[in-house]
Amino acid sequence: MSQKKILLIDDEQDILEILSYNLEKEGYRVFTANNGKEGIDKAKEILPDLILLDVMMPEKDGIETCQELRKIKELQKTLIVFLSARSEEFSQLAGFQAGANDYIVKLIKPKVLTSKVNALLQLTSQVSDNSKNIEVGDLIIDKDNFRVSKTGQLFLLPKKEFDLLYLLASNTDKVFKREEILEKVWGNDVIVGERTIDVHIRRLREKLGINTIQTLKGIGYKLVV
Repeated sequence: MSQKKILLIDDEQDILEILSYNLEKEGYRVFTANNGKEGIDKAKEILPDLILLDVMMPEKDGIETCQELRKIKELQKTLIVFLSARSEEFSQLAGFQAGANDYIVKLIKPKVLTSKVNALLQLTSQVSDNSKNIEVGDLIIDKDNFRVSKTGQLFLLPKKEFDLLYLLASNTDKVFKREEILEKVWGNDVIVGERTIDVHIRRLREKLGINTIQTLKGIGYKLVV
């Protein structure tokens, strides 16, 4: 199972180091950025599961950074949590209005913070698991029963083919690099080559007649609607 990714955006290096240490102990992959612009670029690159964001930063503050993050399609459902020294009500309201999921004052103890992060990510996973059917064009993908139907015709796919299709269909128009697909579908514990992905994509196209799985030569694949 792949690790959850957390992005920390803060201009205080000591805060980044303390948070990184505690979150990595919990098993998360932690990435850091020292300002809003760097944080936005990093978020686009890694597509984190959760972003911890400071409010007071030079050049681009946390509120503006959060607003820009929410304009990015791939990050619209990402958890964004403000972690700020500012405890005033108007600051917290501004954070929520900018699109944050939560607002935490920096006086919080590191262990309490990591517990809150754990709870937020767990809740998100539960909500995600309850939304298992996906419709893409004339395809209906039922994750509960590992079934795919197209214009009324039912297909029972091998698990890896199903998982690959579900990954692409859950993120239409997103380009997945081959190494990213390997990590998300096969996991870190299984050693398979990138050629395996090509074979599974070919089989999906043959079985389902899907022309919407596009190959980006030298990069990876995406499913377009």
